[in-house]
Amino acid sequence: MYRRQFIKALAASAATAYSLLNTSLAGGALAATTSQNIVIAKRTLDVNGKAATVFGLTGPGGKPGLELMAGTDFNVRLANDTDEGTLIHWHGLTPPWDMDGVPDNPAALLAGKETRQYRFPIGSGGTHWMHAHTLQEQSLLAAPLIVRTAEDLARDEQEIVILLHDFSFKSPEELLAGLKSGGSDHSGMNMGHQGMMPMMKSGGMPMNHQGMAMPGMAAMDINDIEYDAYLANDRTLDDPEVVRVEKGGRVRLRIINGATATAFTIDTGALTGSLIAVDGQDVVPVAGSRFPISMGQRLDIRLQLPSVQQSFPILALREGAVEQTGVILATPEAAVTKISAKAPETSPVLDLALEAKLRAAAPFESRSPARQYGATLMGDMASYAWNIETSEPLNVTANERVRITMRNMSMMSHPMHLHGHHFQVVGINGAAFSGAVRDTVMVPMMSEVVVEFDADNPGRWPFHCHHLYHMAAGMMSFVGYDDAQ
Repeated sequence: MYRRQFIKALAASAATAYSLLNTSLAGGALAATTSQNIVIAKRTLDVNGKAATVFGLTGPGGKPGLELMAGTDFNVRLANDTDEGTLIHWHGLTPPWDMDGVPDNPAALLAGKETRQYRFPIGSGGTHWMHAHTLQEQSLLAAPLIVRTAEDLARDEQEIVILLHDFSFKSPEELLAGLKSGGSDHSGMNMGHQGMMPMMKSGGMPMNHQGMAMPGMAAMDINDIEYDAYLANDRTLDDPEVVRVEKGGRVRLRIINGATATAFTIDTGALTGSLIAVDGQDVVPVAGSRFPISMGQRLDIRLQLPSVQQSFPILALREGAVEQTGVILATPEAAVTKISAKAPETSPVLDLALEAKLRAAAPFESRSPARQYGATLMGDMASYAWNIETSEPLNVTANERVRITMRNMSMMSHPMHLHGHHFQVVGINGAAFSGAVRDTVMVPMMSEVVVEFDADNPGRWPFHCHHLYHMAAGMMSFVGYDDAQ
């Protein structure tokens, strides 16, 4: 059966919003000749047998988020159907500064019942997402933003979008208050940054080539919050999304880590995957069955299915823990076996081993950086105060190549995100290389990651940890152009 006929047949029986997203034709991506509507609204989910009121971002056809065409305009009317002020950040796109979606930088919050128009060039294709740049992100105010190319549409492969979340029945304000009061049940031992400073001064950072602490050091803090559930497309493994796939077909997974405080390892199980893009940017393919994904990051993984009737779990393993979530790929006649929401063993702690292997399919043009900055990531769980220390403000001039060297002197990993730009990873722990182009890179404890970007989008751009509570507790800075106010 041809893929497009197969997918059309499945679309008729889709039962949920994400099922509709994952059984629609790839050709559903739209060129924005007329404005498209995105509506912010409240909705109700069933999580572990309990009703939960969360946010949603609904686009054309009642689907979550947007599917657009590369090379067109992002032409979107954002309507806030709630009574709460909010604002949406278009994560992965490079809009003009006033449309970036960070409250009061420079745009004001979108008031309840207010509508705002956005229009700017989309740019190239990629797996992106949209989310609130407020604590409302914890309440699932996020959705996919998929930009496809003509080449994407021409490929004979099924695309499956997976949006990951961590979920709590507590409000985000309550979670943050608990962290600041020291009442959180988190994993790992803690060593404040004051304990790290003598190591820094005495001759470098004691770590191995993967960015992990050497034996004898205190353990890193892995997870701040013990969540009530971990979701893939709004569902747990007690009732997972089952996506029907073609026997012997080819699948492209577009995976988005929309969790606020949880990193995962993607496990493709019996299938060997080919990682073809990170953060919406193509990389030289890397084969494997386990791929780390920190908060804010995206992975595109291509799978070739065997010509058998079978189900294939695609799991997201919570970092350093046993909890897991995911979706099930299943051929039309395959049985689907229940999978526990808890794995039999603890999942890996994320490191930089894969990052060090990644090579951009289209690396930046070689240029010497006009400006170089150091950024030290500081903080500890005991005080729950986090910050980015720089020797001078991160000021840039248009058209410069800029280098930022990030050194993590805390005992937690930090996924560092720069708005309005894509950067290239050019160094890890002293080793220089031409790595992946992306917008969010994880910097593990006691490690160093170097990135470069071209100053080609004037504004005052947030540079922050994509762990929501680290950002809220101070781990946020700005890259400011000379003429930005």
